[in-house]
Amino acid sequence: MHAAPSKETATPGTRLKVSGMNCGNCARKVTAATQTIAGVRSVDINLEDQVATLQWSVPSPDVEGVVAAIEAAGYKVEVLANAPGEDEGQAGWHMGLWVGVGCTTPMLIGEWIFHLGGEPWFKWLSFALASVVQVVAGARFYQGAWLQLKARSSNMDTLVAIGSTTAFAYSVWALLAGWPGHVFFMEAAAIITVVSVGHWMEARVTSRAAGALQALLSLTPATARRRTEDGSEEIVPVSALRRGDTLVLKPGDAVPTDGRIAGGSSSVDESMLTGESLPVEKSAGKELYAGTTVQDGQLVVEVTATGEATALANIIAAVRRAQSSSANIQRLGDRVSSVFVPVVLAVALAAGLWWALAYDHARATHDWLAGFLWSMPAPTSAVAAGFIIAAAVLIIACPCAMGLATPTAIMAAANVAARRGILIRDGVALEKAGAITVVMFDKTGTLTTGKPVVVASHFPGPAGHEDASLKQLAAALARHSLHPYSQAVATLNTADVELKEWRELRGAGVLAKVRRDGKDQTVRLGSLRWVQKESPADQEGRAFVDLWTGQGASVIGLSLDFKLLALFAVKDELKSGAIEVVRRLENAGVQVHLVTGDQRRTAASIGQQVGITPGRIHAEVRPEGKAELVKQLQEAGERVAFVGDGINDAPALEQASLGVAVCRASDIAREAADIVLLSSDIEAVPESLFL
Repeated sequence: MHAAPSKETATPGTRLKVSGMNCGNCARKVTAATQTIAGVRSVDINLEDQVATLQWSVPSPDVEGVVAAIEAAGYKVEVLANAPGEDEGQAGWHMGLWVGVGCTTPMLIGEWIFHLGGEPWFKWLSFALASVVQVVAGARFYQGAWLQLKARSSNMDTLVAIGSTTAFAYSVWALLAGWPGHVFFMEAAAIITVVSVGHWMEARVTSRAAGALQALLSLTPATARRRTEDGSEEIVPVSALRRGDTLVLKPGDAVPTDGRIAGGSSSVDESMLTGESLPVEKSAGKELYAGTTVQDGQLVVEVTATGEATALANIIAAVRRAQSSSANIQRLGDRVSSVFVPVVLAVALAAGLWWALAYDHARATHDWLAGFLWSMPAPTSAVAAGFIIAAAVLIIACPCAMGLATPTAIMAAANVAARRGILIRDGVALEKAGAITVVMFDKTGTLTTGKPVVVASHFPGPAGHEDASLKQLAAALARHSLHPYSQAVATLNTADVELKEWRELRGAGVLAKVRRDGKDQTVRLGSLRWVQKESPADQEGRAFVDLWTGQGASVIGLSLDFKLLALFAVKDELKSGAIEVVRRLENAGVQVHLVTGDQRRTAASIGQQVGITPGRIHAEVRPEGKAELVKQLQEAGERVAFVGDGINDAPALEQASLGVAVCRASDIAREAADIVLLSSDIEAVPESLFL
C-alpha cells in the first residue's frame, strides 16, 4: 500500500495468503507489521482474496521475518507462488457471502412479514439455516477472532464472533429446553451477513482502486525497439534499457520509458499524464514520457530515465502513497479502535450481569427510559435478559464503521483525482483541502501562461545609440536563465557575448562581468528596483513603464554598473480559464489573493482582469516575502492554499496550509507541494480543493 517500483526494475514480489484479514483495519495492521522488516519496499493488500504482495529493495528478502511479524500481529500466513491463481480466495469469500444472504433472507421474511417467529417448526428451520451461516459465512470471523485471541489481541472479528455466538448459543439452549419466548437465530445470522456485505463492499472499492493502478502500470509496453551501434534495430525487454540507449518509435507505439527526441517529429497523446485530450506536437529536443502514445511520424529517442525514475512511476508512487495514507481523523479512529473492542466487551458483560443479577432494577430503568424513547418488550427472565442484552450490545457495536468509511473515501478520491491529472500526496492533504479559506495564486505560469514575449523596448540613451548591441547583450545575459522573462528576452538576438562570473539572484535577476571600454564591468538584467537603484529612468523611461504596466506587461531593465541602458516590456497572457477559476472560488466562499514580484501597476492590471479584489493583490514581493504573506494570513486565522510553479515558490508552498504545484512545476516546487496538477490548466484547482 505504498509506492511500488515500476515493473521494469522491481525484484520478484512475494505473495502471502493472510488468513483472518477481513477489513481495512486488518490491512493497515498487516502493512504496519511488514514495515518493521528491513528491505520491504512496498506491500499491496487484496482484501477480497486475503493476499498481500510484497516488493523488495534488497536482493535477499527476509520472507521469514515478514511472516513472523504478521503472525505476531494475529494473522495466519502462507507463502504463495508468485503467479496468482485464477480464482484464488474469491470462491470461498463469495460462497460465504451468498450463503449468508440465502439463509438469512427466509428468516427475515418469516419473522417480519408472516410473523412465524413463535411457531415451533419455524424455530427448527431457523436453527438449521442459522447453523449453516455460522459454519460457512461465519468461518472467516471465527478464524480471525481466534487468531487475534492467540496473539492476545482483539479486533472487530472478535465482536462479530462473540455477539453472533452469544445470540446463537442462547437460542439453541432455549429451543432444546422448550423455552416459549423468542429465539434469536435470525439475529445471529443477520449480523454475520450484514458485516460480510460491508466487508465485501470495501473489498470491491479497494479492488477497483488497485485495478486503476494496474491500468497505469500496463500503459508501458513490455518490449522496445532499440537501435544498435551498426544502425539496425532489435526488440528488447524494457527492463534491459539503460540511459543513453537510442529507441525507434513508430506511429501507434506506446513510449516505453522517458526520453528526449533526437530526430523526427510527431503528435503525442499525453492524456494519461496531463488529462488533456488534445495531442501535443513533439520535435527534436522535446521530452517524451513513458506511457504516452506516438500518433503519427517516426521518432528517434534517447533514453533519459528508466524504471522508478520515469514520470509514470512517480505518478503511480504518488497515488499509492495517497491511497495508503491516513488522514488525521482516520488516525484518531485507529487509536479509538485499539481500545474499542475491550471497552465494548466490558460494557456487554456489565449490562448482561446487571440484567441477570439485578433484574428488577434493570427492568425499572428500562421502563423509565421507554417513556422518553420508545416502548419495547423486555425479556421476562433474568437469565434470558442477561444473554439477550449482552448480545445486543455486542451486535450493535460490531460493524467496522470507524475503520471503513475514511480509508475507503481517501482511496476513492485519490483514484478519481489521478485519472483527472491531480496527484495528491497523502490523506492529510485531502483533509486540509476541504478546510481552505484562502487561495493565493502566484502570477507567472499560474494565472498566466508562463510563456511571455517582449512586446516593446526602450533605450534611454541618445538617438543612434547601439540598440542592436544592447539587445544582443541582454539576450546573451538572459540565455542561461530558466526564468520565463529571461527566456523571452533571450529570443531578441541569437549572437553570443563573452560573459564571466554569470550569476542568477532569486527574485532579482541575472548579472555577469562583461569587457567594455577596456575594463570589466557588471551588467545586470532584472527587476527595475534592482538594476536602476543608482540611475533611475528618465522621463521617457518612466512614461514607457507607466504605459506598459498599465496594460498588464512587466518591465525589466538592463544596466551597466547600475547605469540604466534599456527597458523591455514583457507581457504574459492570462490562462483561458483564470477568470472562471477565480469566480468559482469566490462563489464558494474562498478568498482569492494574487502575489507577484512584478510592479504594482502590472499586478493591479492582471488582478483586475481576473476579478481579484485590489486589497488582495500583493506586488513587488520577493520569494521569502511570499511565505511571510502566507504566514500573516495564517496568524489571522485563515487556512491558506498557495498555488505556484517555480523554484521561488517553494518557501510559500511549504509554509502554506496546502501547497498546490501546477504543470511544469520545478522539482523543488513539486517536492514542497501537497497536490500536483499535471495539467497546465488551473481549472483543476477548484476541483482539487473540493474533492
